[in-house]
Amino acid sequence: MNYKNITVAGSGVLGSQIAFQTAFHGFNVTVYDINDEALEKAKERIEKLKGRYQEDLKATEEEVNAAYDRMSFYSDLAKAVSEADLAIEAIPEVVQIKTDFYKKLGEIAPEKTIFATNSSTLLPSQFAEATGRPEKFLALHFANEIWLNNTAEVMKHPGTDMKVFDEVIEFAKAIGMVALPLHKEQPGYILNSLLVPLLDAAEMLLVREVADVETIDKTWMIATGAPKGPFAILDVVGITTAYNIVHAKAEATGNEEMKKLAKLLKTEYIDKGKLGTATGEGFYTYPNPSYMDPDFLKN
Repeated sequence: MNYKNITVAGSGVLGSQIAFQTAFHGFNVTVYDINDEALEKAKERIEKLKGRYQEDLKATEEEVNAAYDRMSFYSDLAKAVSEADLAIEAIPEVVQIKTDFYKKLGEIAPEKTIFATNSSTLLPSQFAEATGRPEKFLALHFANEIWLNNTAEVMKHPGTDMKVFDEVIEFAKAIGMVALPLHKEQPGYILNSLLVPLLDAAEMLLVREVADVETIDKTWMIATGAPKGPFAILDVVGITTAYNIVHAKAEATGNEEMKKLAKLLKTEYIDKGKLGTATGEGFYTYPNPSYMDPDFLKN
């Protein structure tokens, strides 16, 4: 694995984390997003990440500053990928947006560049043809707060070259991840195949007015020993992402409860700026959410 230059396309919550984690482990990283405004927000996110790495990983100021110095930012995709050994895509979970992006990327990226999607809900085979290099394309999926939750699910599609699959597994390890190989395509990979049904079930309990957020989380935490309940997890994932997934399911199925849930997430949370940990408020208020209170799990 001779990767040196990594491009991360999409500088949202996870894109920024992937970029910084990669730079922190010594790679040159170019960050691409559609305009300079998006890139400025990415720089703000990364400034905050520097503090988290110092706090959580006991990284020194020199180390986090050196990582930042290995990063460059572009709103011109051709410039962003001109040297890329590997391009990791972390753009919105919308089929048409991703398809258009891969067609463009396939035309302008160097022949050597491997493409990886960080999609959590879509399969690589949906975009393999659009890339123009299906054998050099696969999925590389990270969990939020990747410096702590350091899973990297590496999933091939039927046309992925095994050499590429093995190289990306090595790359994942090189940036401090625990590489988790998936040999067959699976919607939701391993993590979301387990997690999404839990989150769906919790949201349904809420929308059916069976119990409130805290009671649902408390039940899960006490009964399983988990450090967070499903709504605390949703705050980390981001309520906009949760809404997009629920809204898509509601549109696809016409399910009335899903529609009701989508409306609840939009009107009570998104419209009020309660987007989760990123904005300091979601189902809980941060930095001191009630589920962290020592008495939360007591009567």
